[in-house]
Amino acid sequence: MTELAGAAGYLLEAGMLKRARRSGWWIAGVRDPESIAEHSWRAAVTGMVIASLEGADPARTALLCVLHDTPETRIGDIPRIGHDYLTAVDALDVVADQTAECPPRMSEAIRDAVAEFEAGETPEAICANDADKLECLVQAVEYRQQGVATVQPWIDSGLAALRTDTARSLAREVLEKEPLAWELVRRKPDS
Repeated sequence: MTELAGAAGYLLEAGMLKRARRSGWWIAGVRDPESIAEHSWRAAVTGMVIASLEGADPARTALLCVLHDTPETRIGDIPRIGHDYLTAVDALDVVADQTAECPPRMSEAIRDAVAEFEAGETPEAICANDADKLECLVQAVEYRQQGVATVQPWIDSGLAALRTDTARSLAREVLEKEPLAWELVRRKPDS
């Protein structure tokens, strides 16, 4: 086994997030919900935006967002209601297992990032946690536009959880926008 075998295994495991669906959306009636990886990607972009406007490190914030749900390769995406009935293993324990065979510097970087996100204390972690919630709110707005009428609780809980002024202001802007407004503005009438 080479030094990079553990890193390769981690990359293969992380790919599971491309296939694993965000299960809370099934409760809302979404037939084909986004994957965990899709959520993490837009959370990373959202985190970069929030952090740049809040004066935090955008790159670090994006990293925390990319890695925050990696434990879900092993424990799945437990919807909020599931937490009332299940006791999940601590995310840091899962990450320790996921990275046990990885090169030490890689393992430490991943564990530190997930620990920072989970603690939610640094400016970057606060922005990343806001990005996680705001991305869910944005997704709910998009699902509502697609005809899923039962997403208001996701919007309400996302709004209530936001800690930064930037995230709260962005949420208000998202709620007032047509999801495809960016594309409609670009269209020019045929001559």
